[in-house]
Amino acid sequence: MEAAQLESIPLFAGLTLDQRATVAQACEEITVDAGTTLVREGDVGHGAFAITNGAVEVVHDREVLRTLGPGDVFGEIAVLSGGRRTATVRATTDVTLVTVLNRELWRMERECPEIADALRATIAERLDASGARPA
Repeated sequence: MEAAQLESIPLFAGLTLDQRATVAQACEEITVDAGTTLVREGDVGHGAFAITNGAVEVVHDREVLRTLGPGDVFGEIAVLSGGRRTATVRATTDVTLVTVLNRELWRMERECPEIADALRATIAERLDASGARPA
């Protein structure tokens, strides 16, 4: 994956080009079909996702909480905190995602702690601003 692709994702946009290049090396782009469950409420978080194309719905206790689209991120809180998923996320259309597994995030924390700090700060700001629940 190219660092320039991450610039359009708000979570990564504030990183320097060098930092985005490091993150890009840890990311993989995947495409899933509409109807695919990407994460399930209660599961341990093994990856974080950023949507580059398509839409997903976030469901908690059988209620759709919100719909996410290009530029939105989900799963990052469970991965960074080592916690469990707080909601189920399903693709409502065919979706293209950038994904990074927790082991890659942990590697970045060890090798480039400033990147992990920047990501945590952005996540905290976004949650505070939106009042949103993590997925």
